[in-house]
Amino acid sequence: MARDARIELDWADGTYAFRLAWGQLVELQEKCDAGPYVVLNRLYGGQWKMEDIANVIRLGLIGGGTKPADALRLTRAYVETYPPLDNVLIAQAVLAAGLQGAPEEKVGEDEGEAENASTTSPTEKSG
Repeated sequence: MARDARIELDWADGTYAFRLAWGQLVELQEKCDAGPYVVLNRLYGGQWKMEDIANVIRLGLIGGGTKPADALRLTRAYVETYPPLDNVLIAQAVLAAGLQGAPEEKVGEDEGEAENASTTSPTEKSG
């Protein structure tokens, strides 16, 4: 089962889907001049830059399916006009999900595969 890394969050004026796929992570790296994990560490460690917050949210919206022009409009309206601390937690959640998958996603096999999996080793001798 593939992990999509999509999360839905109540933010700004509604509930939005956010997702940072490979392309958005590469763009984030270019925009912030740092790798995504460095940006995540800055967000958690309180050493973030203004661009870290805005770019994570904007690119997360785009990856989640928001049109780029709408994502830019939302970012300008709800990130750039508010105090930075209002959006740090959102940026943390979006980037963490992009790097490790959304918390509610199951890791590993599909549910059907797990139920049908054998518990004995094929090389194990029977008693």
